[in-house]
Amino acid sequence: MKIGALEAGGTKMVCAVGNEDGIILKRVVFPTKTPGETMPQMISFFREEEVEALGIGCFGPLNLDKSSSRYGMITSTPKKDWRYYPIVSEFSKALQVPVSLDTDVNAAALGEAAWGAGKGDLVVIYITIGTGVGVGVLIENKLLHGLVHPEAGHILITKRKDDTYEGTCPFHKNCLEGLASGPAILGRWGKKAEDLKEKEPVWDMEADYIAQAIADYILLYSPNRIILGGGVMHQETLFPKIHKKAREYLGGYVVHPVINDQIETYIVPPLLGDDAGIKGALKLAISSL
Repeated sequence: MKIGALEAGGTKMVCAVGNEDGIILKRVVFPTKTPGETMPQMISFFREEEVEALGIGCFGPLNLDKSSSRYGMITSTPKKDWRYYPIVSEFSKALQVPVSLDTDVNAAALGEAAWGAGKGDLVVIYITIGTGVGVGVLIENKLLHGLVHPEAGHILITKRKDDTYEGTCPFHKNCLEGLASGPAILGRWGKKAEDLKEKEPVWDMEADYIAQAIADYILLYSPNRIILGGGVMHQETLFPKIHKKAREYLGGYVVHPVINDQIETYIVPPLLGDDAGIKGALKLAISSL
């Protein structure tokens, strides 16, 4: 069985073919241009590979309400060329196979739950911290949807007294994305994250904000595993700092040996690395069959 997977990002489209065991057999990358330029390339690839289903993990926001006439549409994205683009219906018409859609971070959560660090766990949270901040929530092997889909990267954070940066999010300055994303690091410190590796104050502040959010997620969802991915998390010193600060913010209220004594096995990097999203898209397609 040949199954298609698409990780649709703001700068690149990762297209892959895999099998039901989660093994990627072939992969190509196309730059994200306009739908008129990029969609024909992707459709041609999946047609040539004769895929039997397609799963898409996509930048958002998305309409995931199957009762809606706009289901499968990218909605109010900042990427103007893709705003209100019916990505599911366009692929369905072109390929004549089942097409499943979810957010890019939900797809990553699904991939890690199926074949990665969250395998066998009841509740899995995947957090990506990079150009933006996204959070995917998987409960009993089902991705959490509701009115729309979780936007937990925008929960409000208490700013530190030593932080004079206003925040990069145009909607709410002091949300997690506004204070802890890659652009926030650049805006606050004047350099990209990779150029600040030896600057401990940068990572102390970053860990503080991420740990605040994680404490909230633990209180809200009681997850069995929290997976932290994205470009910012490539800074290795962050994990021990986050472990320490998350315990402090919980204040001893949540009593469990995993949090008290084994937190380094609880808040972890993705086991699938940069393949979490594309393998999650593969799992979406498998589920549709």
